Amino acid sequence: MNYFYILFSENLNQYYVGHTSESLEERLRKHLSNHSGFTGKTKDWIVVYFEEFETKSLAYKRELEVKKWKSKVRIIKLIKSSAG
Repeated sequence: MNYFYILFSENLNQYYVGHTSESLEERLRKHLSNHSGFTGKTKDWIVVYFEEFETKSLAYKRELEVKKWKSKVRIIKLIKSSAG
């Protein structure tokens, strides 16, 4: 399975949008590991939203769609809409 996902860091008060063909648990473990990327700035990332896709390209397409929003408000609305 392929995933589009959103992570949240309370320390940074920021969201991270990504996609993966790995399990969400494995991908989160990598985000929490020591590295120099954006998510390496803190270790409190949690998965707050995800969608499943049949192909990696569809998950990537969704990632790009959400990143084009450039809107924290729209991301929060998306997350809240799934909490129903």
